[in-house]
Amino acid sequence: MSYLVPSEFVTKMVDAGESKIYMSTRDTLIRAYMAGAILALAAVFAVTVAVQTGVFLIGAVLFPIGFCMLYLMGFDLLTGVFMLTPLALLDKRPGVTVAQVLRNWGWVFLGNFAGALTVAFMMAFIFTYGFSTDPGPVGTKIAGIGEARTLGYAEYGTMGWITIFIRGMLCNWMVSMGVVGAMISTNVTGKILAMWMPIMLFFFMGFEHSVVNMFLFPSAMIMGGGFSIADYFIWNEIPTALGNLVGGLAFTGLTLYTTHVRTAPKRKIAAHPSAERAAA
Repeated sequence: MSYLVPSEFVTKMVDAGESKIYMSTRDTLIRAYMAGAILALAAVFAVTVAVQTGVFLIGAVLFPIGFCMLYLMGFDLLTGVFMLTPLALLDKRPGVTVAQVLRNWGWVFLGNFAGALTVAFMMAFIFTYGFSTDPGPVGTKIAGIGEARTLGYAEYGTMGWITIFIRGMLCNWMVSMGVVGAMISTNVTGKILAMWMPIMLFFFMGFEHSVVNMFLFPSAMIMGGGFSIADYFIWNEIPTALGNLVGGLAFTGLTLYTTHVRTAPKRKIAAHPSAERAAA
């Protein structure tokens, strides 16, 4: 596949962050809505495959389909803007402010949540035939996931909250690597391959993705999960989103930006014949 060197694609990362900040509110909401909906469909697809085959790895292998689709269509996930938009601020792009970055995060969060919630209601309706019967094995599995990833963390108190925060960090480390991976290649096949690997890793390892959870937990509540809205936000969405922010920005955005855009000065070789020969 055609490959861009880091100094080239990191500049593309900063440019992408700047363009998202200056995008209109309408476009931001539409793109975020579609991204949340597509990722939600991918999540229910992966769970369905895992339940029907009994092999969770197969579901994890297939889950990146949704991520690839939404990225190629130019839609936006909260996890991606967490990593990209602060780079435009750090690079001192003209007119970029903290308020604009926060504004972008807020609209993307709302759009992602609306899209994921729409799919949650649609799939719950399908699983229960209009809420007239039990949700079946896939719906029951989703409800169980919701309980395990809220009340299961709550059992451990502060340590449970920190655990989910760290899982959120690791998740967006991988997800943002997928976003960056797509910028490395200049053809569709290369982009898909570069995205597929880290997304598959995060899903199989059970790391916490704030947008995937925007589907899983409302869907679980609709289909009988025994936890509350407060449980969902306190013991999942809030620590997951914060972990996603820290992980994507610290492990991917800042590391690449620091070493490929604002690089450290190179060590000068002393003006000595032996040193010059060694350099040669």
